[in-house]
Amino acid sequence: MTGSGAEPGRETLFEEIKRYVRFGEEDARRLAALRAHAAPHFARIADEFYDRIREHEDAHAVFTGEEQVERLKASLVRWMTRVCIGPYDAAYFEETAKIGRIHVRVGLPQRYMFTAMALIRRALDEIASSALGAEDIPVRAALGKILDLELAIMLETYRDDFLARAQRAERLDREQVGRTLARTEHRYKSAVELARVLVVGLDAHAVVRLFNREAERITGLGREEVLGARFVEALLPEEVRADHGALVEEIAAGRRAGADVLESSLRTRAGKIRDVRWQLAYAPSAADDEVVLFAIGQDTTDENALAARVRQSEKLAAVGTLAAGLAHEIRNPLNGAQLHVTFLERGLARAGMRDPDTLEAIQVVREEIRRLSALVSEFLDFARPKPLLLEQASLVAICERAARIASSDGGAAVEVKVDLPSADLVLDLDPAKMEQVLLNLLRNAVEAATGGTVVLRVRRKPRHAVVDVEDDGPGITSPDAPIFDPFYSTKPNGTGLGLAIAHRIVTDHEGTIEFQSRPGKTLFRVTLPIRLAG
Repeated sequence: MTGSGAEPGRETLFEEIKRYVRFGEEDARRLAALRAHAAPHFARIADEFYDRIREHEDAHAVFTGEEQVERLKASLVRWMTRVCIGPYDAAYFEETAKIGRIHVRVGLPQRYMFTAMALIRRALDEIASSALGAEDIPVRAALGKILDLELAIMLETYRDDFLARAQRAERLDREQVGRTLARTEHRYKSAVELARVLVVGLDAHAVVRLFNREAERITGLGREEVLGARFVEALLPEEVRADHGALVEEIAAGRRAGADVLESSLRTRAGKIRDVRWQLAYAPSAADDEVVLFAIGQDTTDENALAARVRQSEKLAAVGTLAAGLAHEIRNPLNGAQLHVTFLERGLARAGMRDPDTLEAIQVVREEIRRLSALVSEFLDFARPKPLLLEQASLVAICERAARIASSDGGAAVEVKVDLPSADLVLDLDPAKMEQVLLNLLRNAVEAATGGTVVLRVRRKPRHAVVDVEDDGPGITSPDAPIFDPFYSTKPNGTGLGLAIAHRIVTDHEGTIEFQSRPGKTLFRVTLPIRLAG
């Protein structure tokens, strides 16, 4: 891209576009004056900006996680500061171009450059109008000029990327001539491009030579980005490269018999990991065809997640049936025991017996019966859940109420922090049951917190709402621990039913609940569907 540098005597691209929009020193002074009024609003604008992005699947897909979003918010605040104070020199140009190149690299669709800039422009325009009154017109004009400059520079990076892709594609096309080109085109049109599976063709060095349309869709990578790259580096996550990558390379080189099926994973352009079942077919053909190994992949991410949920639901249903029968058989004897303890206590009182040890023993029996009765009630709640009473409810309000209750239960030793979106989330929920889920997760987190901090976080995705409960405790010893199974508990006096009931409630809401844990951080994530109008 023609940048800040230029031949002596020639005007740079940045100087040219500044001259075109008539951006000068007076505009710079007006923007500097605007900063004093706008800076207190930058954090709010950043929150609203990324909340809007969460509503759109193509834009949201470039995020790798909440930590990245928080870094991007901080970067956006720094960018708005730089827009207001400059200096508008060669370094300014290079910094803006760098931002544009990052957008290209993560795959942000170009259309969001225009819409995103419109959001920023409107927010800053409203601040100028409110704060400056009659003086807002020249300030808003200066703001429009600098934002047009920003957009022009960033769009140049997209042009450069498109040009580089076209040039690489052209080089690849020149290498495939004659009969090889005709055969490859026929292969694409007859089968590969129409298949709803990933088809990746590798040469003897495990370099990608064939990459079909479905592979582009699943990975988010363009064909011109992958062709000519090693399969291991282009597609496999680092944690499986050593084993699975070595296997694929040995098969491609003909040093090992092909494995029929390889259960592995795949890294998308946005950095997400998808489960893939690869069928590897070693098929060396004529000397003029460089593809010797076909890797045909089926994305099994959703299938595996569904199977895990079905297994868990079946397990909960079986245990629930057992718990219902057991609770029924236990409850009647407990009621009889409670009644006879009362008769015994009254009889001792009439006989004038005041022996402290005897009275204490009776009290212990009564408390144990009450504890068992409460446990039986919890069994029944799990075994015979009541139908959901769905209504349009504010998830944000439910979270705020649950956080207040958990904070009062935890006392001053633990701080429950709440991180909520700027816009409310109204979902079809059973408010009481969803509050029960959140209270269970929050109370567990409060008990586990060692540094005294629990975070309740709510985020919007295009079609889902995500609620995270995070603590800084010692973590769960094994990532495979069956913590959602009935009667499994890590607490000495736990019943092991709290998380099982929470799992059932979330599943009844057609959502999912999962956890991640390591020493110093345990995170429970509840994902709930958002039913869009129409």
